Amino acid sequence: MKYPATELVLDAKGQVYHLGISPEVLAETVILVGDQDRVNMVSDLFDTVEHRSRHREFVCHTGMYKGKRISAISTGIGTDNIDITINELDALANIDLIERKDFTAFKKLTLIRIGTCGILQPDVPVHSYILSSHAFGLDNVAHFYEVPQSEVEQSLKEAISSQLTLPEAIQPYLISASQELNERLRSDLTFDGVTVSSSGFYGPQGRQLRLKAKTALLNEQLTAVKLEGLKVMNFEMESSALFALGRSLGHQCTTICLGIGNRPKLEFSTGYTEEMTALIRYVLDRI
Repeated sequence: MKYPATELVLDAKGQVYHLGISPEVLAETVILVGDQDRVNMVSDLFDTVEHRSRHREFVCHTGMYKGKRISAISTGIGTDNIDITINELDALANIDLIERKDFTAFKKLTLIRIGTCGILQPDVPVHSYILSSHAFGLDNVAHFYEVPQSEVEQSLKEAISSQLTLPEAIQPYLISASQELNERLRSDLTFDGVTVSSSGFYGPQGRQLRLKAKTALLNEQLTAVKLEGLKVMNFEMESSALFALGRSLGHQCTTICLGIGNRPKLEFSTGYTEEMTALIRYVLDRI
């Protein structure tokens, strides 16, 4: 099948439309970060940098770290941006942009999100490393795609959903992270568990300022969720779409976050540059 110009949208240089990069600059191992400035934090640790680009909120640096070629790319905030990022990364890897046809050989990408999050368990300290075993999506991105889910995933989704009081219109989904990647990243420094991905920062994460939220008790309910061998560990805004779309396209995906706030204890970090740099180095050394 040849993809028409309205479906596979390219810029005047023949690059993917939003990321603004060409296939040759993309490494097979990709660090995804939300913040544009965090791309520099990643590439500052590279031994060499071969490529730097910026287009909209998408910054891309590609270089070498201890003999491994890695790209660091900012996604911006939210699962809607992840929809753009994952589709365009897959297009760079698996579609001939000139012929507008799939390559005959599939290329698997390794996609690791390094982010920040709110911690949902009171005994987990601020600045801890939270490794996502699964993502529980309160957004709607995955509902637009054919995303296979196992019986185990469906069962775990139902077990969590049954212990929450969500607005009727929200239909959660749950996707596992790559266990192979998690084995590389897991250590005594990580806290493993289910990550909740929301579609916003305030009401969708149980926050209320002047506008009353329907989810005022959501954090307390998530903290109290009872699961066999798992806890709901944290809140963030990207992993559900990353796992759902990335895995459905055949890529390996996971997320590791620096906890910058403990929601049950009402504690928030006063600064975490050094801690984020340490987490980035921790990930680079293990992938």
